[in-house]
Amino acid sequence: MKDIMSSPCEKIDFYVTVTQAAQKMKSSDVGIFPVEKGDEIVGVITDRDIVLRVLAEKLDPNTTAVNKVMTSDVITCYEDDDIRDAARLMEDKQIRRLVVLDRDDSLSGILSISDFAVKGKDEHLSYEVLEKVCEPAHPGW
Repeated sequence: MKDIMSSPCEKIDFYVTVTQAAQKMKSSDVGIFPVEKGDEIVGVITDRDIVLRVLAEKLDPNTTAVNKVMTSDVITCYEDDDIRDAARLMEDKQIRRLVVLDRDDSLSGILSISDFAVKGKDEHLSYEVLEKVCEPAHPGW
């Protein structure tokens, strides 16, 4: 897994504003940051969270902290897990990114479906992950 995940991975503080997070996403050219409170990863903030939980709800991104709109149910895997297990987890949860931890539970990186597509060596696995993760939650949409 270490050979295809994106690493190192930046984090963002629990108390920063959504505007600060969006600016950091832009400058880092990423769509996700793990959210850290103290030394613990307590959530993730994604570009999708910003659109659906801030803009669509008409919250002020200059005063809203990421902890108010982040995804707090963080799905993780370990950097030494089998890549097929990580793929299955993404498929089962229908998520596009996994937070990757080392065995000390410290942030090691992010594994995304684009990592499978660009860096993965198993084309069938890449296709399967992409197909399952992108299945519509509401058939017919």
